[in-house]
Amino acid sequence: MAPDGPLPDDDDVVALFYTSGSTGGPKGVMLTHKNLYANAVHGMVALAVTKDWVWLHAAPMFHVADATVVYSLVMQGGRSCFIPAFDPEACLKAIERYRVTHMFVVPTMLNAMVNHPACGRYDTSSLRMMIYGASPMPLDLLRRAQEKLRCPFAQGYGLTEASPTLTYLGAEDHTLENAGEQFAPVKSAGRPLMGVEVRIVDLMDRELPPGKVGEVVARGDNIMKGYWNQPAISADTLRGGWLHTGDMGTFDARGYLYILDRKKDMIKPGGENVYSPEVESMIASHPEVLEVAVIGLADEKWGEAIKAVVVRREGSTLTEQGLIDYCRERMAHFKCPASVDFMETLPKGGTGKVQKTALRARYRVS
Repeated sequence: MAPDGPLPDDDDVVALFYTSGSTGGPKGVMLTHKNLYANAVHGMVALAVTKDWVWLHAAPMFHVADATVVYSLVMQGGRSCFIPAFDPEACLKAIERYRVTHMFVVPTMLNAMVNHPACGRYDTSSLRMMIYGASPMPLDLLRRAQEKLRCPFAQGYGLTEASPTLTYLGAEDHTLENAGEQFAPVKSAGRPLMGVEVRIVDLMDRELPPGKVGEVVARGDNIMKGYWNQPAISADTLRGGWLHTGDMGTFDARGYLYILDRKKDMIKPGGENVYSPEVESMIASHPEVLEVAVIGLADEKWGEAIKAVVVRREGSTLTEQGLIDYCRERMAHFKCPASVDFMETLPKGGTGKVQKTALRARYRVS
């Protein structure tokens, strides 16, 4: 039976998905029928979705990465399972009960799962792939997760404005053997998906060659129509027909994209560019660190100083100087934190991402 009334236009808005607001205020992203269909097809091809998939929706359904995978699953006849809110043990229990094959997590969710006392008490052998994204993945956390869950891992990089996926890093590239190399694929966000163009550009929006750092821009049928009731910001973000992501990155010679930092999160002590994910990954490798976030603080001498905010593991006696010394033994001193604060928990938004805006407000950083 044909539906009553005219069919929707490809460019009609389906829904508003709000950005996480982790580096600024949340904005309503207008996603259209064309956007969501394109993303569904891109993801279906990259992930090779089949009808025997059982997907656990553990991330909130207002998070575009978990919500839009429903389209790919429906198109191929896969199943969806839901839990009402993220809880690490509830996830483990659901994987065992429903024989879950695939799920999406942000790194903070994965961290909570692999560090939970119940991890190991539930049968997770049905997992065929754990897909992660939305924020940087510390290599030490990836290593622990691979050891405990014993399933392949994959990464999707993107943002709400891209419906959301731009690039994909498959399981074959999740080897830690060469992780010490500057351009090790496991450190990358993968390669652009079918149907998506990604470039690195300078401040004048000129394309840069591999190895040069600039802003990540993208275009394709998955790119948003604009921001709800914010025409000026929409025009600037989509200038020249390209989505300007606000992420700083570079390509290597093989076409892997490396995300270095958000523009707003990059720190400049003494004029040097320091990318917070690199510092966070080093701090996270300390055996007594559970979670960490790094921000820049105004400093009279150096312009900016690196501040680490850390959640210690239970029973830890780690001190500020001990952690600073740990970093100085392993990386250039200008990249090391000048100060460390310890907290019981880090501020997080509804998607589970650390809210650096809240940390900056706490320290009155503009």
